Amino acid sequence: MLSEIQKINQSIMFGHWSNAELASMIDAVKFARASLQKQVKQGLSVGDTVSFTSSKTGMTVTGTVTKIAIKYVTVRTAQGLWKVPANMLSVV
Repeated sequence: MLSEIQKINQSIMFGHWSNAELASMIDAVKFARASLQKQVKQGLSVGDTVSFTSSKTGMTVTGTVTKIAIKYVTVRTAQGLWKVPANMLSVV
């Protein structure tokens, strides 16, 4: 049995959508992503311990928040400083 998200993905991929309908879906996803990012940033403060999955290595990285900027959160890890989108972070 397919999960809801799989059904939605299949509908988007194999449906017959106009360019305007696809653009509307993209705008909705961008809005949802920005809202999630705001919520996460509001729950963070400098000094918090966070983790994220590195897109480069696929490994989970843990570190400490050193700066919260408009677009990215700077995290100090054993591997150095990382600028990470807030929606990729989870508080440890």
